[in-house]
Amino acid sequence: MNILVLNAGSSSLKFRLFQMDALRSLAEPENVLAEGQVERIGKPDAQMAFRAGSQAAPEKQSVGARSVGEAAREVIRRITERNNGSSQPVSIDAAGHRIVHGGAKFFAPARIDEAVLSAIHELTELAPLHNPLGLEGIDAVRQALPNAPNVAVFDTAFHHNLPDVAARYAIPTELSDRLQIRRYGFHGISYRYVSERLALYLNRPLADLRLILCHLGNGASVCAMRGGQSVDTSMGFTPLEGLVMGNRSGDIDPGLVLHLLRLEHLTLDRMDDLLNRKSGLLGLSGRSGDVRDLEQAEQNGDGAARLALDCFAYRVRKYIGAYAAILGGVDLLVFTGGIGEHSARMRSRICHDLEFLNLRLDMQRNAAVTGHEPAAIGGGEEPSIWVVPTDEERQIARETFALLADAPGTEK
Repeated sequence: MNILVLNAGSSSLKFRLFQMDALRSLAEPENVLAEGQVERIGKPDAQMAFRAGSQAAPEKQSVGARSVGEAAREVIRRITERNNGSSQPVSIDAAGHRIVHGGAKFFAPARIDEAVLSAIHELTELAPLHNPLGLEGIDAVRQALPNAPNVAVFDTAFHHNLPDVAARYAIPTELSDRLQIRRYGFHGISYRYVSERLALYLNRPLADLRLILCHLGNGASVCAMRGGQSVDTSMGFTPLEGLVMGNRSGDIDPGLVLHLLRLEHLTLDRMDDLLNRKSGLLGLSGRSGDVRDLEQAEQNGDGAARLALDCFAYRVRKYIGAYAAILGGVDLLVFTGGIGEHSARMRSRICHDLEFLNLRLDMQRNAAVTGHEPAAIGGGEEPSIWVVPTDEERQIARETFALLADAPGTEK
């Protein structure tokens, strides 16, 4: 079965085509027929990087992609029309889609039919920056490949069994129940993959581990896991809660929102734009929401960039301490995501003064992290700090295959 995975962001679309005939161990790679990314969607210089399975380096070309939907259609056209040295084009038998918000309805991957599609549309109110992008990808596949089944894999599903003490907001229960207001949590696809990958790598059962996982990218969150289950996470009803992020504010006093609405006479749309697109690292630095830019600026003496980076690290460290208290200690601290995997300086910043939790960073190991395998960056013979590269596309493909493999009429 050839499974196309689409993972849409605000201005980018990651894609990968997997050839799968069985669920392999996470220690074994799946066969990838094609992969790549469309970047700067909606801008004149939108570009696709495309690599067929046999190619050493991706081919890059300009694409006229004004939306995620157009980018997805171009990806499908490129894959299905590509010959790859054979007499037949590459087929796409099914598609898996990352959907950020599954609300209170979706606790597992779902084969997309009209009812599921309608429910995802309704949930756009909870994730207006994310769910519409996933829907564009779904629509593109349904139009281009009407016979291919589509599967939605939800970021929130991993956290669906958060204990009430972590999931509830202290607002009237009647209101919470009627409007399905609770802390949902996000980055669940990544957390599931990373935790299972590390447990397998260490040959230690997840059931025996207390984990704190930090998925740090432009969107960032922390998750506390016990016995393989999420028991708390920093993102809440929406992906806005929690850490300082690239462009999002993270935790703020709700009274501040009311104050700004009154004092600045902001509309709801302008307030949404302020908190989701103009705050976080960008708002603090006045320069950029990208850690790479800010680390370079800090080296050049930019005090605002230094403060932004310090605030980011401080908030992550604060959550680590809180989750260690909730778990009654921590066995492993894990970094993943773009920043978590690639910024040794940010990992060092975050781990400063965590020795009281038996979390000791080895500076040489930390600086040497490269590649795609789990890497120990903690000190000692049994290090408690790790970097584990995430692979959301692979996890989506695995969950899509598991759902469809026994479905009647599905090609394997």
